Amino acid sequence: MLALRRARPMTIPAMTAPEARPVSGRWIDPRGQRFGAATSALTLLIGLSIAAWPVVAVVALALALSSALGTRWFIFSRPWLAVRRAFGLGPSELEHEIPPRFAQALGATFLGLALALLAVGLVPWGWLPVVAVIALQTLLAATGFCLGCRLFFLRWWVPDLFARLVGRGIRREALIMVDLPPTG
Repeated sequence: MLALRRARPMTIPAMTAPEARPVSGRWIDPRGQRFGAATSALTLLIGLSIAAWPVVAVVALALALSSALGTRWFIFSRPWLAVRRAFGLGPSELEHEIPPRFAQALGATFLGLALALLAVGLVPWGWLPVVAVIALQTLLAATGFCLGCRLFFLRWWVPDLFARLVGRGIRREALIMVDLPPTG
């Protein structure tokens, strides 16, 4: 039971050949997701400060598109490749893209809720989910901790269904590495 509590997303070295990767699918540089979280959080913060719901709608659409089609479609993290090249940053560990896509689906859902609340005139309540998404994206950008990614690994049926739908049958358990407690 202790081992299950210490489960974490699997990462692999960047130089791992595609045929040697433990699970098929797209493996991504998590720094690109952190960069995308920072830029989208900043965009949402600007939208919040000027009370512009169309800005929220653009970010929600970008998150929904990326969660459905893949992280390469997330416009807020696209500049990361140029930033990485400009600063001469080398490869990092890779992570599978399914947990970040699940987190993006959760973010899109919260922003959709915000837009619905704003549309019916519940203005103060409509901005609360936007603030929550800003806070979680800022947390990801600043620390690398992705709450939505961690929620993906909980033992409930939504993450497993999501992985099967967007991951072409990938099982959630295949993306978990369990750290065993130290012996001795």
